[in-house]
Amino acid sequence: MITAWDWGNYFGDQSQRVCISSFQRPNPKSVRMEAKACGHYVNSIMATNEAKQRGFDEALMLDMNGFVAEGPGANFFFEKEGVLYTPPLGNILPGITRQTVLEICREMDLPVEEKFFRPEELFEADSAFFCGTAAEVIGIDSVEGQVFSKPWKHSMGAVVQEAYKCIVLDKSYSYVIV
Repeated sequence: MITAWDWGNYFGDQSQRVCISSFQRPNPKSVRMEAKACGHYVNSIMATNEAKQRGFDEALMLDMNGFVAEGPGANFFFEKEGVLYTPPLGNILPGITRQTVLEICREMDLPVEEKFFRPEELFEADSAFFCGTAAEVIGIDSVEGQVFSKPWKHSMGAVVQEAYKCIVLDKSYSYVIV
């Protein structure tokens, strides 16, 4: 059975204040990374709880090698000097929304590079965002209290966010099967 219901953006419309979590994304040698299994979310719940206890909105998890992986249920992108960066597949969930963001970027000629990067690189980033089924595309205001230099409304992420909203809210293909 498949059901559908109206559900607003998981994070609302507010940019997120994010911390680096002490909880890691599971090692790909211990679980199937492409599986969206309930057990995978245990460490995500712990990471979010830790972030909230520290006064942040959400967490950012690293992989087993100390590279930025993803949020607890959302993929991660950051902008630096006109290029979007995101972790490569392998240690992250290959999210459908992530794939949609990559397609939007290709269609809009927005440069994207998939690469491994350390958390320290984020402190020199211009902006950042999460994307996921429940998160949609949501800006990140800061990481570990360090506010990004570019206001969200002027970021590449905001351009992607608007394009994403236009795609998912398009009702021109909707129909009812009776």
